[in-house]
Amino acid sequence: MTDPGRSLRRPSRIVLGSLAAAAALLAAGLPPSAPAAAAPSTSALTAAAADGGNPTDDVSTLSTGWQTPWEIKFMPDGGSALVTERLTYQVYRLDRDGRKTRVGEVPNTVPEPYDDGPGGLLGVAPSPTWNGTTDKQVFFVHTTRTRTQVVSMDYDGSSLSNYKVVLGGIKRVGNHNGGQIAFGPDGYLYVSTGDAYQPKLAQDKKSLNGKILRITRSGAAAPGNPFGTRVYSYGHRNPEGLAWDRTGRLWETEVGDQTWDEINLIKPGANYGFPACEGACDVKGMTTPRVVFHPEWGVPAQLTIVDNVMYVTSLRGKRLWRIPIDGDSEFTGTPVDFYPGRFGRLRAIAKVPGADELWVGTSDLGYGKDKILRVSLK
Repeated sequence: MTDPGRSLRRPSRIVLGSLAAAAALLAAGLPPSAPAAAAPSTSALTAAAADGGNPTDDVSTLSTGWQTPWEIKFMPDGGSALVTERLTYQVYRLDRDGRKTRVGEVPNTVPEPYDDGPGGLLGVAPSPTWNGTTDKQVFFVHTTRTRTQVVSMDYDGSSLSNYKVVLGGIKRVGNHNGGQIAFGPDGYLYVSTGDAYQPKLAQDKKSLNGKILRITRSGAAAPGNPFGTRVYSYGHRNPEGLAWDRTGRLWETEVGDQTWDEINLIKPGANYGFPACEGACDVKGMTTPRVVFHPEWGVPAQLTIVDNVMYVTSLRGKRLWRIPIDGDSEFTGTPVDFYPGRFGRLRAIAKVPGADELWVGTSDLGYGKDKILRVSLK
């Protein structure tokens, strides 16, 4: 791998090392990077760190004229991606050559009612078997005036139609809406939901808020869920990113409250602590995060995983984080940040199928001023 240069790389200020430093980290309010178990060797972590490439200085503008793009999700054929715009609730096809085509809008979307705050059109998840004919399903998360909901639409490759509500009843308030949706390796839909500024809902297993949900295409609880309901994990504040590593484990980015933002390794039935914990959590029955950030460097938005490396966008931190995973344990290596402040707030991110390349969306630069960037990996 080629080192992209000291001008691009800065060691994280929240380095999470081996268990030898675990006690000191906990004393400082930082969690260890893994539970109390045998630590992997330095050579193992080094090998894992090499798997997913490194961002280079080869960053170009793929597409311009965007208004707060929230998510980029490639279609199964890899030839194009769907991109959602939060405030306009429009959906676009973005081809690999940068050509942008409007394919429709998600009806009934209300981004910012006067008595509320940010919301709008959030995540998108094409069916893994989408072909535009016998399978046209694409799923979205969006907000109405009173709730957040999961919907399906038909997409034939050129336009959207046939809007249907799949799952309603999720409270919406302000910008704590979660909003990520993705098909897991098991073929079920995973949906992240925020606490709707009601922290107690995160611990209420009967509520859909402050959770990661696992559902069928019809919105029912997926078979094998830990509580027999739609709830897969709970104790979340505002989770916005979901991605699976090469061993099939689910990782999540979470916007915290005042002190810590988090990256969590998600397990069925686990309690991730909010509001009792923010960052490191030693409360019995609650799960501590694998990585934490102070908000000035973090507010992690979304993530994608390339081989064994997480790439995480940050909003307030205005940078791209690279965090290696040790594939044979639950350890993470040292986070390293790229492009601090260079492109502004970053949110949407996707790995380009079959290419050593990421697509990354800027966020909130002003009407029509956001971009989709092309980031090369080496």
